[in-house]
Amino acid sequence: MSRSKKTRKGGENSPKLQPRVKKQDRAVATGKRKEKESGNKSGSRHNEGLILAQAPQQQAAKKKDPRHGSKKPVALAIPVAAVTDKATQPKVKQAKLTDEQKLLKLEEDPRLNQLLDMLEEGRDLNDVDQKWLDQQLNKIETLMVKLGISDDMDADVPSSPAKSLSDDELFDKFESGADLLKDYQDKF
Repeated sequence: MSRSKKTRKGGENSPKLQPRVKKQDRAVATGKRKEKESGNKSGSRHNEGLILAQAPQQQAAKKKDPRHGSKKPVALAIPVAAVTDKATQPKVKQAKLTDEQKLLKLEEDPRLNQLLDMLEEGRDLNDVDQKWLDQQLNKIETLMVKLGISDDMDADVPSSPAKSLSDDELFDKFESGADLLKDYQDKF
């Protein structure tokens, strides 16, 4: 047995739909008609002369259209007194940043970090970026010199092996550190 698709048509026993009627015919059949439009005619505020000619007595009783805007004169030049008042006002000074704050601000600059990363990857920078990077690095270097911070990695490394201590000296140093720790624990 072959498959038969269902149809949307109900067949002979289905409910019958009313025939379609155009919108114009429906309005005539129900007895409704188009209502009269209310409001001003289009372009009425631009054609005042025409409206006045047609109904002069109505216009006399009616106020002018408020949509025309203000009739108050507007000064086109800045008054001289206002300019001098602004000049006499003291400017608000921003709190000066300390050298440490300036250094932190420069080191946390995202553009600086991005350019340094590009240099580490081996990429070449264009002239504008290279010039800006050199300026920023010079600023950082001057601030570090001002603050007494050394950029050298050698200062963090312990003394050279030529000054190595003997085992006895190292043991004495360790024991003195233990004494200091014990004193600290007794205080607190």
